[in-house]
Amino acid sequence: MPNTFAYLVLGLAPVAIWFLFKKLPAGQALIWSLVGCYLILPPYPVAFDPPLMPALNKTTLPNLAVFVFWILSAKPNADLLPKSLLARVLIAVFLFSPIITVVTNPEPLIFAQSSIRGLVMLDAVGIILTQFMTIAGFLAARGLLATAASQKDIMRIFVVAGLAFSLPVLVEVRLSPQMNTWVYGFFQHLFAQSIRGSGFRPMVFLEHGIWVAFFVMMTCMFAMALFRNGTPGTRTRYLLAGVYLFGVLILCKTLAALLYGGFVGVLVLLASRRLQAHIAVLLALFALAYPILKGADVIPERAMLEQAAKVSAERAQSLAFRFSNEEELLRRVHQKPVFGWGTWGRNQEHNYFTGQIESVTDGRWIIVIGMFGWVGFLAEFGLLALPIFLVWLEQGRIERDKQNNRSDWDETWGRLEHSPYVGALLLVLAINLVDLLPNATLTPLTWLVAGALLGHAELMARWRGDTKAIEPMVVTEKRTYM
Repeated sequence: MPNTFAYLVLGLAPVAIWFLFKKLPAGQALIWSLVGCYLILPPYPVAFDPPLMPALNKTTLPNLAVFVFWILSAKPNADLLPKSLLARVLIAVFLFSPIITVVTNPEPLIFAQSSIRGLVMLDAVGIILTQFMTIAGFLAARGLLATAASQKDIMRIFVVAGLAFSLPVLVEVRLSPQMNTWVYGFFQHLFAQSIRGSGFRPMVFLEHGIWVAFFVMMTCMFAMALFRNGTPGTRTRYLLAGVYLFGVLILCKTLAALLYGGFVGVLVLLASRRLQAHIAVLLALFALAYPILKGADVIPERAMLEQAAKVSAERAQSLAFRFSNEEELLRRVHQKPVFGWGTWGRNQEHNYFTGQIESVTDGRWIIVIGMFGWVGFLAEFGLLALPIFLVWLEQGRIERDKQNNRSDWDETWGRLEHSPYVGALLLVLAINLVDLLPNATLTPLTWLVAGALLGHAELMARWRGDTKAIEPMVVTEKRTYM
Protein backbone atom coordinates (compact mmCIF):
# COMPACT_ATOMS: atom_id res chain seq x y z
CA MET A 1 0.00 0.00 0.00
CA PRO A 2 1.21 3.56 -0.65
CA ASN A 3 2.72 5.30 2.35
CA THR A 4 1.83 8.73 3.73
CA PHE A 5 4.80 10.31 1.97
CA ALA A 6 3.31 9.35 -1.41
CA TYR A 7 0.16 11.36 -0.73
CA LEU A 8 2.17 14.23 0.74
CA VAL A 9 4.28 14.50 -2.44
CA LEU A 10 1.19 14.40 -4.64
CA GLY A 11 -0.52 17.04 -2.53
CA LEU A 12 2.48 19.36 -2.70
CA ALA A 13 2.67 19.17 -6.51
CA PRO A 14 0.43 22.27 -7.09
CA VAL A 15 2.58 24.24 -4.66
CA ALA A 16 5.74 23.30 -6.56
CA ILE A 17 4.07 24.21 -9.85
CA TRP A 18 2.99 27.59 -8.44
CA PHE A 19 6.59 28.23 -7.35
CA LEU A 20 7.88 27.41 -10.86
CA PHE A 21 5.38 29.78 -12.47
CA LYS A 22 6.48 32.50 -10.05
CA LYS A 23 10.20 32.05 -10.70
CA LEU A 24 10.41 31.10 -14.40
CA PRO A 25 8.93 32.32 -17.68
CA ALA A 26 5.52 30.70 -18.09
CA GLY A 27 6.58 28.44 -20.97
CA GLN A 28 9.58 27.03 -19.12
CA ALA A 29 7.51 26.65 -15.95
CA LEU A 30 4.94 24.64 -17.90
CA ILE A 31 7.56 22.28 -19.31
CA TRP A 32 9.34 21.75 -15.99
CA SER A 33 6.02 21.21 -14.22
CA LEU A 34 4.72 18.51 -16.53
CA VAL A 35 8.07 16.77 -16.99
CA GLY A 36 8.95 16.90 -13.30
CA CYS A 37 5.56 15.70 -12.08
CA TYR A 38 5.52 12.91 -14.65
CA LEU A 39 8.91 11.60 -13.53
CA ILE A 40 8.68 12.16 -9.77
CA LEU A 41 5.08 11.85 -8.55
CA PRO A 42 3.86 8.45 -7.32
CA PRO A 43 1.92 6.38 -9.88
CA TYR A 44 -1.46 4.64 -9.59
CA PRO A 45 -3.16 3.94 -7.20
CA VAL A 46 -1.99 7.10 -5.39
CA ALA A 47 -4.72 9.70 -5.95
CA PHE A 48 -7.09 12.05 -4.15
CA ASP A 49 -10.76 11.24 -4.67
CA PRO A 50 -12.82 14.35 -3.83
CA PRO A 51 -16.64 14.09 -3.83
CA LEU A 52 -18.33 14.51 -7.21
CA MET A 53 -14.92 14.90 -8.87
CA PRO A 54 -12.68 12.53 -10.82
CA ALA A 55 -9.55 11.25 -9.13
CA LEU A 56 -6.65 13.70 -8.90
CA ASN A 57 -3.51 11.71 -9.70
CA LYS A 58 -0.04 12.29 -11.16
CA THR A 59 -1.62 13.08 -14.55
CA THR A 60 -4.78 15.03 -13.82
CA LEU A 61 -3.59 17.12 -10.86
CA PRO A 62 -0.50 18.67 -12.56
CA ASN A 63 -2.47 19.25 -15.77
CA LEU A 64 -5.19 21.09 -13.87
CA ALA A 65 -2.61 23.12 -11.92
CA VAL A 66 -0.65 24.27 -15.00
CA PHE A 67 -3.88 25.21 -16.75
CA VAL A 68 -5.01 27.34 -13.80
CA PHE A 69 -1.64 29.07 -13.45
CA TRP A 70 -1.49 29.63 -17.22
CA ILE A 71 -4.89 31.35 -17.11
CA LEU A 72 -3.79 33.49 -14.18
CA SER A 73 -0.58 34.53 -15.94
CA ALA A 74 -2.05 34.95 -19.44
CA LYS A 75 -2.82 38.26 -21.08
CA PRO A 76 -6.48 39.34 -20.92
CA ASN A 77 -6.91 38.86 -24.69
CA ALA A 78 -5.14 35.46 -24.84
CA ASP A 79 -6.84 32.76 -26.91
CA LEU A 80 -7.70 29.77 -24.73
CA LEU A 81 -8.85 27.60 -27.64
CA PRO A 82 -7.15 26.75 -30.95
CA LYS A 83 -7.90 28.89 -33.98
CA SER A 84 -8.37 25.82 -36.18
CA LEU A 85 -12.07 24.99 -36.55
CA LEU A 86 -11.25 21.29 -36.86
CA ALA A 87 -9.25 21.41 -33.62
CA ARG A 88 -12.18 23.07 -31.83
CA VAL A 89 -14.59 20.45 -33.16
CA LEU A 90 -12.29 17.62 -32.04
CA ILE A 91 -11.96 19.17 -28.58
CA ALA A 92 -15.75 19.50 -28.30
CA VAL A 93 -16.26 15.88 -29.38
CA PHE A 94 -13.48 14.69 -27.05
CA LEU A 95 -15.09 16.46 -24.10
CA PHE A 96 -18.80 15.94 -24.71
CA SER A 97 -19.32 12.76 -26.77
CA PRO A 98 -19.11 10.72 -23.53
CA ILE A 99 -22.55 12.14 -22.70
CA ILE A 100 -23.98 10.07 -25.55
CA THR A 101 -21.88 7.10 -24.40
CA VAL A 102 -23.55 7.33 -20.99
CA VAL A 103 -27.04 7.75 -22.48
CA THR A 104 -26.59 4.64 -24.65
CA ASN A 105 -25.32 2.47 -21.79
CA PRO A 106 -28.02 2.51 -19.09
CA GLU A 107 -28.29 -1.29 -18.92
CA PRO A 108 -26.37 -3.26 -16.27
CA LEU A 109 -24.15 -6.18 -17.27
CA ILE A 110 -25.53 -9.26 -15.51
CA PHE A 111 -23.38 -12.30 -14.72
CA ALA A 112 -24.22 -15.46 -12.81
CA GLN A 113 -22.63 -14.30 -9.57
CA SER A 114 -22.26 -10.52 -9.99
CA SER A 115 -23.16 -7.52 -12.12
CA ILE A 116 -21.83 -4.17 -13.36
CA ARG A 117 -24.23 -1.28 -13.07
CA GLY A 118 -25.40 0.77 -15.98
CA LEU A 119 -24.13 4.31 -16.50
CA VAL A 120 -25.92 7.38 -15.13
CA MET A 121 -25.55 11.08 -15.90
CA LEU A 122 -23.24 11.59 -12.93
CA ASP A 123 -20.78 9.35 -14.78
CA ALA A 124 -20.93 11.74 -17.73
CA VAL A 125 -19.93 14.67 -15.49
CA GLY A 126 -16.96 12.73 -14.13
CA ILE A 127 -15.82 11.65 -17.58
CA ILE A 128 -16.06 15.19 -19.00
CA LEU A 129 -13.99 16.57 -16.13
CA THR A 130 -11.42 13.80 -16.59
CA GLN A 131 -11.26 14.47 -20.33
CA PHE A 132 -10.75 18.19 -19.68
CA MET A 133 -7.95 17.57 -17.19
CA THR A 134 -6.36 15.21 -19.71
CA ILE A 135 -6.01 17.94 -22.35
CA ALA A 136 -5.51 20.92 -20.03
CA GLY A 137 -1.74 20.69 -20.50
CA PHE A 138 -2.24 20.42 -24.25
CA LEU A 139 -4.20 23.68 -24.29
CA ALA A 140 -1.62 25.45 -22.13
CA ALA A 141 1.26 24.20 -24.30
CA ARG A 142 -0.49 25.48 -27.41
CA GLY A 143 -0.72 28.92 -25.83
CA LEU A 144 2.79 29.10 -24.35
CA LEU A 145 5.11 26.97 -26.50
CA ALA A 146 4.46 28.00 -30.10
CA THR A 147 7.82 29.55 -31.02
CA ALA A 148 11.13 28.03 -32.01
CA ALA A 149 12.63 29.33 -28.77
CA SER A 150 10.00 27.38 -26.84
CA GLN A 151 10.69 24.25 -28.89
CA LYS A 152 14.34 24.57 -27.98
CA ASP A 153 13.34 24.94 -24.32
CA ILE A 154 11.30 21.71 -24.58
CA MET A 155 14.27 19.81 -25.91
CA ARG A 156 16.79 21.23 -23.46
CA ILE A 157 14.57 20.58 -20.45
CA PHE A 158 13.81 17.05 -21.62
CA VAL A 159 17.53 16.34 -22.04
CA VAL A 160 18.41 17.73 -18.61
CA ALA A 161 15.56 15.77 -17.04
CA GLY A 162 16.61 12.65 -18.94
CA LEU A 163 20.18 12.90 -17.69
CA ALA A 164 18.99 13.28 -14.09
CA PHE A 165 16.41 10.50 -14.51
CA SER A 166 19.08 8.17 -15.88
CA LEU A 167 20.66 7.88 -12.42
CA PRO A 168 17.76 6.01 -10.75
CA VAL A 169 17.26 4.14 -14.03
CA LEU A 170 20.83 2.79 -13.83
CA VAL A 171 20.35 1.90 -10.17
CA GLU A 172 17.31 -0.19 -11.07
CA VAL A 173 19.07 -1.79 -14.03
CA ARG A 174 21.58 -3.10 -11.53
CA LEU A 175 19.42 -3.78 -8.45
CA SER A 176 15.93 -4.37 -9.98
CA PRO A 177 12.99 -1.92 -9.85
CA GLN A 178 12.90 -0.83 -6.22
CA MET A 179 12.73 2.99 -6.24
CA ASN A 180 8.96 3.20 -5.97
CA THR A 181 8.94 0.69 -3.11
CA TRP A 182 11.74 2.47 -1.26
CA VAL A 183 10.24 5.95 -1.63
CA TYR A 184 6.47 5.44 -1.84
CA GLY A 185 6.01 2.09 -0.14
CA PHE A 186 4.52 -0.03 -2.94
CA PHE A 187 5.40 -1.75 -6.21
CA GLN A 188 3.37 -0.41 -9.10
CA HIS A 189 3.20 -3.40 -11.46
CA LEU A 190 3.94 -7.09 -11.85
CA PHE A 191 7.55 -7.75 -10.93
CA ALA A 192 7.80 -10.56 -13.48
CA GLN A 193 7.34 -8.03 -16.30
CA SER A 194 10.47 -6.19 -15.17
CA ILE A 195 12.68 -9.23 -15.76
CA ARG A 196 14.43 -9.35 -19.14
CA GLY A 197 16.89 -12.17 -19.69
CA SER A 198 19.45 -12.06 -16.89
CA GLY A 199 18.68 -8.42 -16.02
CA PHE A 200 15.89 -6.00 -15.25
CA ARG A 201 13.83 -3.30 -16.93
CA PRO A 202 13.77 -0.13 -14.80
CA MET A 203 10.46 1.43 -13.80
CA VAL A 204 11.42 4.13 -11.25
CA PHE A 205 8.17 6.08 -10.58
CA LEU A 206 6.42 5.34 -13.90
CA GLU A 207 3.76 2.76 -14.64
CA HIS A 208 5.93 0.26 -16.48
CA GLY A 209 9.36 -0.23 -17.97
CA ILE A 210 7.92 0.55 -21.42
CA TRP A 211 7.13 4.09 -20.26
CA VAL A 212 10.69 4.54 -18.94
CA ALA A 213 12.24 3.36 -22.21
CA PHE A 214 10.00 5.60 -24.29
CA PHE A 215 10.88 8.67 -22.24
CA VAL A 216 14.60 7.93 -22.51
CA MET A 217 14.15 7.52 -26.27
CA MET A 218 12.49 10.95 -26.47
CA THR A 219 15.32 12.62 -24.57
CA CYS A 220 17.91 10.94 -26.78
CA MET A 221 16.18 12.16 -29.95
CA PHE A 222 15.99 15.70 -28.61
CA ALA A 223 19.68 15.64 -27.70
CA MET A 224 20.48 14.64 -31.28
CA ALA A 225 18.27 17.44 -32.65
CA LEU A 226 20.07 19.96 -30.44
CA PHE A 227 23.40 18.56 -31.62
CA ARG A 228 22.43 18.97 -35.27
CA ASN A 229 21.18 22.53 -34.83
CA GLY A 230 23.50 23.69 -32.05
CA THR A 231 26.29 26.23 -32.04
CA PRO A 232 29.93 25.08 -32.09
CA GLY A 233 30.12 25.60 -28.34
CA THR A 234 27.16 23.30 -27.58
CA ARG A 235 27.27 20.60 -30.26
CA THR A 236 29.83 18.41 -28.49
CA ARG A 237 27.90 18.61 -25.24
CA TYR A 238 24.65 17.50 -26.87
CA LEU A 239 26.38 14.76 -28.87
CA LEU A 240 27.81 13.27 -25.68
CA ALA A 241 24.42 13.53 -23.99
CA GLY A 242 22.74 11.81 -26.94
CA VAL A 243 25.25 8.96 -27.05
CA TYR A 244 24.98 8.47 -23.29
CA LEU A 245 21.17 8.46 -23.36
CA PHE A 246 21.17 5.97 -26.23
CA GLY A 247 23.32 3.71 -24.06
CA VAL A 248 20.78 4.07 -21.26
CA LEU A 249 18.03 3.25 -23.76
CA ILE A 250 19.80 0.00 -24.62
CA LEU A 251 19.97 -0.87 -20.91
CA CYS A 252 16.21 -0.31 -20.61
CA LYS A 253 15.78 -3.60 -22.51
CA THR A 254 12.68 -2.57 -24.46
CA LEU A 255 13.01 -3.58 -28.10
CA ALA A 256 10.26 -1.33 -29.50
CA ALA A 257 11.71 1.84 -27.97
CA LEU A 258 15.17 0.87 -29.19
CA LEU A 259 13.87 0.39 -32.73
CA TYR A 260 12.03 3.71 -32.55
CA GLY A 261 15.23 5.40 -31.39
CA GLY A 262 17.28 3.95 -34.23
CA PHE A 263 14.70 4.88 -36.86
CA VAL A 264 13.90 8.37 -35.60
CA GLY A 265 17.53 9.07 -34.71
CA VAL A 266 18.70 8.60 -38.29
CA LEU A 267 15.97 10.93 -39.54
CA VAL A 268 16.71 13.56 -36.90
CA LEU A 269 20.40 13.59 -37.79
CA LEU A 270 20.26 13.27 -41.57
CA ALA A 271 16.84 14.06 -43.06
CA SER A 272 15.65 17.48 -44.17
CA ARG A 273 12.86 19.14 -42.20
CA ARG A 274 10.47 18.60 -45.09
CA LEU A 275 11.27 14.88 -45.30
CA GLN A 276 10.89 14.59 -41.52
CA ALA A 277 7.42 16.12 -41.81
CA HIS A 278 6.48 13.78 -44.69
CA ILE A 279 7.43 10.71 -42.68
CA ALA A 280 5.64 12.01 -39.58
CA VAL A 281 2.46 12.42 -41.63
CA LEU A 282 2.72 8.85 -42.94
CA LEU A 283 3.18 7.49 -39.42
CA ALA A 284 0.20 9.50 -38.17
CA LEU A 285 -1.98 8.26 -41.04
CA PHE A 286 -1.01 4.67 -40.22
CA ALA A 287 -1.97 5.15 -36.57
CA LEU A 288 -5.35 6.62 -37.52
CA ALA A 289 -6.04 3.88 -40.07
CA TYR A 290 -4.88 0.97 -37.89
CA PRO A 291 -8.33 -0.03 -36.53
CA ILE A 292 -9.69 -0.23 -40.08
CA LEU A 293 -6.65 -2.17 -41.28
CA LYS A 294 -6.93 -4.46 -38.28
CA GLY A 295 -10.61 -5.13 -38.92
CA ALA A 296 -9.92 -5.82 -42.59
CA ASP A 297 -7.12 -8.32 -41.73
CA VAL A 298 -4.60 -6.20 -43.62
CA ILE A 299 -2.08 -6.07 -40.76
CA PRO A 300 0.54 -8.83 -41.44
CA GLU A 301 0.31 -10.34 -37.99
CA ARG A 302 1.80 -13.71 -38.95
CA ALA A 303 4.88 -12.08 -40.47
CA MET A 304 5.26 -9.84 -37.41
CA LEU A 305 5.11 -12.85 -35.11
CA GLU A 306 7.73 -14.66 -37.17
CA GLN A 307 10.07 -11.68 -36.95
CA ALA A 308 9.46 -11.38 -33.21
CA ALA A 309 10.25 -15.07 -32.77
CA LYS A 310 13.65 -14.48 -34.37
CA VAL A 311 14.42 -12.05 -31.57
CA SER A 312 13.09 -14.22 -28.74
CA ALA A 313 10.26 -16.63 -28.03
CA GLU A 314 9.21 -14.43 -25.10
CA ARG A 315 8.62 -11.40 -27.32
CA ALA A 316 6.73 -13.51 -29.87
CA GLN A 317 4.45 -14.84 -27.14
CA SER A 318 3.85 -11.34 -25.82
CA LEU A 319 2.94 -10.04 -29.28
CA ALA A 320 0.67 -13.03 -29.97
CA PHE A 321 -1.09 -12.40 -26.65
CA ARG A 322 -1.71 -8.77 -27.61
CA PHE A 323 -3.11 -9.73 -31.02
CA SER A 324 -5.40 -12.34 -29.45
CA ASN A 325 -6.76 -9.84 -26.90
CA GLU A 326 -7.33 -7.24 -29.61
CA GLU A 327 -9.45 -9.75 -31.57
CA GLU A 328 -11.60 -10.48 -28.51
CA LEU A 329 -12.03 -6.81 -27.65
CA LEU A 330 -12.83 -5.86 -31.24
CA ARG A 331 -15.71 -8.35 -31.22
CA ARG A 332 -17.07 -6.48 -28.21
CA VAL A 333 -16.49 -3.12 -29.93
CA HIS A 334 -18.62 -4.30 -32.86
CA GLN A 335 -21.62 -4.52 -30.53
CA LYS A 336 -21.42 -0.76 -29.77
CA PRO A 337 -19.08 0.69 -32.39
CA VAL A 338 -20.10 4.36 -32.46
CA PHE A 339 -19.99 5.57 -28.84
CA GLY A 340 -18.62 2.51 -27.06
CA TRP A 341 -19.35 0.82 -23.75
CA GLY A 342 -18.26 3.52 -21.30
CA THR A 343 -16.35 3.13 -18.05
CA TRP A 344 -16.32 0.71 -15.09
CA GLY A 345 -14.74 -2.03 -17.20
CA ARG A 346 -17.80 -2.42 -19.42
CA ASN A 347 -15.57 -2.47 -22.50
CA GLN A 348 -13.79 -5.63 -21.31
CA GLU A 349 -14.49 -9.31 -21.77
CA HIS A 350 -15.83 -10.86 -18.54
CA ASN A 351 -16.19 -14.32 -17.13
CA TYR A 352 -19.82 -15.36 -17.58
CA PHE A 353 -20.13 -16.74 -14.05
CA THR A 354 -17.96 -14.53 -11.83
CA GLY A 355 -17.94 -11.33 -13.88
CA GLN A 356 -14.17 -11.05 -13.52
CA ILE A 357 -12.32 -9.34 -16.37
CA GLU A 358 -10.63 -11.88 -18.62
CA SER A 359 -9.18 -9.59 -21.31
CA VAL A 360 -6.10 -7.37 -21.22
CA THR A 361 -6.16 -3.95 -22.89
CA ASP A 362 -2.58 -3.04 -23.80
CA GLY A 363 -2.95 -0.62 -26.70
CA ARG A 364 -4.40 2.83 -26.12
CA TRP A 365 -6.41 2.57 -29.34
CA ILE A 366 -8.35 -0.50 -28.21
CA ILE A 367 -8.98 1.08 -24.79
CA VAL A 368 -10.42 4.27 -26.29
CA ILE A 369 -12.44 2.61 -29.04
CA GLY A 370 -13.89 0.16 -26.51
CA MET A 371 -14.86 2.84 -24.02
CA PHE A 372 -15.96 5.65 -26.35
CA GLY A 373 -16.32 4.01 -29.77
CA TRP A 374 -15.15 5.28 -33.12
CA VAL A 375 -16.22 8.80 -32.19
CA GLY A 376 -13.99 8.84 -29.12
CA PHE A 377 -11.09 7.25 -30.99
CA LEU A 378 -11.18 9.78 -33.82
CA ALA A 379 -11.48 12.65 -31.34
CA GLU A 380 -8.48 11.62 -29.23
CA PHE A 381 -6.18 10.35 -31.96
CA GLY A 382 -7.34 13.14 -34.25
CA LEU A 383 -6.35 15.77 -31.68
CA LEU A 384 -2.92 14.18 -31.35
CA ALA A 385 -2.37 13.83 -35.10
CA LEU A 386 -3.83 17.18 -36.19
CA PRO A 387 -0.74 19.26 -35.26
CA ILE A 388 1.40 17.02 -37.47
CA PHE A 389 -0.86 17.60 -40.46
CA LEU A 390 -1.19 21.34 -39.84
CA VAL A 391 2.58 21.92 -39.57
CA TRP A 392 3.11 19.81 -42.71
CA LEU A 393 0.48 21.84 -44.60
CA GLU A 394 1.98 25.15 -43.50
CA GLN A 395 5.44 24.01 -44.59
CA GLY A 396 4.04 23.15 -48.00
CA ARG A 397 2.29 26.50 -48.34
CA ILE A 398 5.48 28.37 -47.49
CA GLU A 399 7.39 26.34 -50.08
CA ARG A 400 4.78 27.20 -52.71
CA ASP A 401 4.95 30.89 -51.78
CA LYS A 402 8.71 30.83 -52.24
CA GLN A 403 8.45 29.15 -55.61
CA ASN A 404 5.81 31.64 -56.74
CA ASN A 405 8.10 34.56 -55.76
CA ARG A 406 5.51 36.30 -53.64
CA SER A 407 6.07 40.05 -53.63
CA ASP A 408 6.13 40.23 -49.84
CA TRP A 409 8.80 37.52 -49.55
CA ASP A 410 11.73 39.30 -47.96
CA GLU A 411 14.49 38.87 -45.44
CA THR A 412 11.93 38.56 -42.65
CA TRP A 413 10.39 35.52 -44.32
CA GLY A 414 13.78 33.96 -44.80
CA ARG A 415 14.55 34.18 -41.10
CA LEU A 416 11.12 32.96 -39.98
CA GLU A 417 10.61 30.25 -42.57
CA HIS A 418 10.87 27.14 -40.38
CA SER A 419 11.92 26.16 -36.91
CA PRO A 420 15.01 23.92 -37.03
CA TYR A 421 13.57 21.89 -34.14
CA VAL A 422 10.10 21.19 -35.46
CA GLY A 423 11.07 18.06 -37.43
CA ALA A 424 12.28 16.18 -34.35
CA LEU A 425 9.11 17.11 -32.45
CA LEU A 426 6.94 15.92 -35.35
CA LEU A 427 8.76 12.59 -35.52
CA VAL A 428 8.63 11.98 -31.76
CA LEU A 429 4.91 12.75 -31.66
CA ALA A 430 4.26 10.55 -34.69
CA ILE A 431 6.20 7.61 -33.29
CA ASN A 432 4.31 8.03 -30.02
CA LEU A 433 1.07 7.73 -32.00
CA VAL A 434 2.35 4.49 -33.52
CA ASP A 435 3.35 3.21 -30.07
CA LEU A 436 -0.21 3.80 -28.87
CA LEU A 437 -1.21 0.82 -31.02
CA PRO A 438 0.62 -1.87 -28.98
CA ASN A 439 0.94 0.16 -25.76
CA ALA A 440 -0.88 2.82 -23.74
CA THR A 441 2.04 5.27 -23.61
CA LEU A 442 -0.19 8.34 -23.80
CA THR A 443 1.28 10.66 -21.18
CA PRO A 444 1.15 14.38 -20.32
CA LEU A 445 4.40 14.70 -22.29
CA THR A 446 2.65 13.46 -25.44
CA TRP A 447 0.00 16.15 -25.03
CA LEU A 448 2.71 18.72 -24.27
CA VAL A 449 4.49 18.08 -27.59
CA ALA A 450 1.18 17.98 -29.49
CA GLY A 451 0.07 21.30 -28.00
CA ALA A 452 3.40 22.98 -28.79
CA LEU A 453 3.17 21.83 -32.41
CA LEU A 454 -0.43 23.00 -32.74
CA GLY A 455 0.58 26.43 -31.48
CA HIS A 456 3.52 26.49 -33.90
CA ALA A 457 1.26 25.63 -36.85
CA GLU A 458 -1.01 28.54 -35.93
CA LEU A 459 2.02 30.82 -35.63
CA MET A 460 3.27 29.75 -39.07
CA ALA A 461 -0.15 30.50 -40.53
CA ARG A 462 -0.16 33.95 -38.92
CA TRP A 463 3.34 34.72 -40.20
CA ARG A 464 2.43 33.55 -43.67
CA GLY A 465 -0.70 35.67 -43.75
CA ASP A 466 0.83 38.90 -42.48
CA THR A 467 4.61 39.32 -42.59
CA LYS A 468 4.36 42.93 -41.43
CA ALA A 469 2.74 41.83 -38.18
CA ILE A 470 5.71 39.71 -37.17
CA GLU A 471 8.56 42.11 -37.96
CA PRO A 472 8.89 43.13 -34.27
CA MET A 473 9.47 39.44 -33.45
CA VAL A 474 12.41 39.03 -35.82
CA VAL A 475 15.15 39.84 -33.33
CA THR A 476 13.79 37.39 -30.77
CA GLU A 477 13.25 34.63 -33.28
CA LYS A 478 16.53 35.12 -35.12
CA ARG A 479 18.39 34.32 -31.91
CA THR A 480 16.74 30.87 -31.78
CA TYR A 481 17.27 29.82 -35.40
CA MET A 482 20.90 28.84 -35.11
